[in-house]
Amino acid sequence: MSSLSKLFRTSAEAVAAVLMASMFATFILQVLVRYTARMPWVAENMPFLQPANFGWTLEFCLAVWVWLIFWGNSFVVRVEDHVTFDVLYVSVSPRVRRIFTIITGLAVAIALLLSVAPTWDRLYILRLKRTATLGDLFGDWIRMRDVYMIYIVFLVAVAARYFWHVWQALRESLNGPAHPGQTGGQA
Repeated sequence: MSSLSKLFRTSAEAVAAVLMASMFATFILQVLVRYTARMPWVAENMPFLQPANFGWTLEFCLAVWVWLIFWGNSFVVRVEDHVTFDVLYVSVSPRVRRIFTIITGLAVAIALLLSVAPTWDRLYILRLKRTATLGDLFGDWIRMRDVYMIYIVFLVAVAARYFWHVWQALRESLNGPAHPGQTGGQA
């Protein structure tokens, strides 16, 4: 793995870790507020811990979860990390495996890219819709489009990854690995 791709992968993992940490910290804040709200002395001495001030935490966790899932699947999760049902795939010759990889890779990449335009149209509409509670935390600028924009990144990144796998399969020799992540021979 080249140093540039290693740096990119490490950075992508760091972003995912920050997203997970922020979601976990917000969850702990939710628990803290929920259980301290029942204590009268907390309500009297720390009015900022009123549950009404923390309605944004649920929507924040949901938005971060959406970003974490699509970010992780775009840049962190590798093909070999996926669970596959490959009984047919491993029972055929390397040449047929390569054909399978090319056909399925092209199908997935093209389908993902074809869905970019309709997804963009929907996100363009969402530029008008404000989030229910995140405006309290971040200000009025955040829109639902911003929450779901990561899906466009996901579509393009995964399509590019599958085109790369197709390119690798086209370049491989007949005896070489025919599936991304496979190191030769049958799995």
